[in-house]
Amino acid sequence: MRFQKEAKRNGHLIDITPIVDTVFNLLIFFALSLNFISTPGIRVDLPKSAAQEIAREQRDLRVAITPTEQLYLNERAVDWSSLADRFREAAQADGETRVLIQADERVTHGRVVELMELARGAGLNRLAIVTQPRSDKKR
Repeated sequence: MRFQKEAKRNGHLIDITPIVDTVFNLLIFFALSLNFISTPGIRVDLPKSAAQEIAREQRDLRVAITPTEQLYLNERAVDWSSLADRFREAAQADGETRVLIQADERVTHGRVVELMELARGAGLNRLAIVTQPRSDKKR
């Protein structure tokens, strides 16, 4: 009789440590894999280059220009005036914010220069042009 009472008091314990470890591993995997997803909704054929890849920072602003000259800031459609406002806000928050220009290879050079001047006029001087790696190493 005494033995049965002790069993009821202690109960059965389930060790959830392996479950918690598995959940944390899945969480880390999905958090890391989200950083490597490219922009699926914006179709831009980037020019090819043999330049080295730059590491993307959290505060970077990625501006995409499509062949029809539509602008996207961090995957959201914007116009030139709202883009200028966002550039000014970013420059006031952190002057070291980098602007990554992802222009389709068919976009005119003048439009890319306008975008660069817009960023510089807002106070953002760290600019980078996003390209695709060249498959062959010849120039």
